[in-house]
Amino acid sequence: MSYFAAAVVRDESGWTAAEVSLRGATDIDEVADRLRDVDPEADVSLLFVEADDAYLVILRLDEGEDLRVFGSDSAYAEESQLGSLLVGDLKTSVTGLDGDDEPRPASTGDDESEQPVVDPEADPVGDADLLANLGISAQKLLTLCTHEGMLPADVTAEICQVLGCADEVEELREV
Repeated sequence: MSYFAAAVVRDESGWTAAEVSLRGATDIDEVADRLRDVDPEADVSLLFVEADDAYLVILRLDEGEDLRVFGSDSAYAEESQLGSLLVGDLKTSVTGLDGDDEPRPASTGDDESEQPVVDPEADPVGDADLLANLGISAQKLLTLCTHEGMLPADVTAEICQVLGCADEVEELREV
């Protein structure tokens, strides 16, 4: 299973991005260490792991501590060794936020437009609220991840656009 792993880290000078190799990682703590190594002094460190145009995992560290993880679909744990390492221990499905049966589609503000189709097969797990104080609510993250036709790279791009680091991540993709 192929993957792309991009770390974005923020310090007092802004966001920077770096590609991270997860080859040989044996547990989630080792992945967190690799994220810390990108910038040990970072205020916020995020790692976006996109796998086979199907799965997205986001890891977050604040000042190098308190690892938080979100996975777009629990099936990733069954599909690959890396998926098992990243989301295998996440048992809590987050599709029931706010008492809903499934995430609400994103509103474009245009009442005439059709609502996007939500993928009923997706089973997001982990901490969907991990980007809330950065401008991406749990509901927005769930909507992005379960919107049918959205690839993990599209979700990462949307999130990075809000964060202000889209150009840095796009440069990594072009290398």
